[in-house]
Amino acid sequence: MTAKARFEILVTREPRWVRQAQRLRYLVFADELGAKLPPTGFDEDRFDAHCDHMIVRDREADQVVGTYRILPPKGAEHVGRYHAEHLFDLTLLHPLRSRMVEMGRACIDAEYRSGTVMLHLWTALARYLIEQRLDFVIGSASISVADGGHAAASIYRAALARSESPEDLRVFPVRRLAIDRLRDTLPLQPPPLLKAYLNLGAWVCGEPAYDSDFGCADVPVLLPLARMHSRYTRHFLAQAA
Repeated sequence: MTAKARFEILVTREPRWVRQAQRLRYLVFADELGAKLPPTGFDEDRFDAHCDHMIVRDREADQVVGTYRILPPKGAEHVGRYHAEHLFDLTLLHPLRSRMVEMGRACIDAEYRSGTVMLHLWTALARYLIEQRLDFVIGSASISVADGGHAAASIYRAALARSESPEDLRVFPVRRLAIDRLRDTLPLQPPPLLKAYLNLGAWVCGEPAYDSDFGCADVPVLLPLARMHSRYTRHFLAQAA
């Protein structure tokens, strides 16, 4: 079976698939990464009911192996805010809200991290944005602060130098990482999610916030559909056809 035939991509709110996605999120975030989550075996919150859940299913194993959730404009309106607003002040992005989705809770089963599953998730995102006539994605990429934050500061500085947002599209951390007190010149590669965002054309749109629940620094990114680099967009659309 080819990789394309083996994996099924779903964008769904169906409870059975959402529950499997929540289980995968718990296994990755709590069991693997040590996030402080209630010991229920599922990562769930009040935003889930208002999100579209992007899921990659392995047909051979009959299990969800990758997920990403999308909070569309109407979902954010119903719940009262974007999830990111517990970490960032999004005031300057208010004019974009009717055309902006929030991406979050990205995770892939440890046995499926070769890149194929992530490619399927980005394919589904490109198709979703075009079909729903949406223009912007707000998201974040997490970086460990196990070393005190030096790696996060260094990766942030390098990413900012590569792709900084316009000043009028900035967000501001509620609890900022004290990057001015940290070494920020370590020659480190960005984590896969941040690297993927940058390759697609996303801007780094603010300083990292410290996420105490997950024990990490979150780098905010803003991805305009118009900036999706053409070779990636063509590839995703070909995959989605």
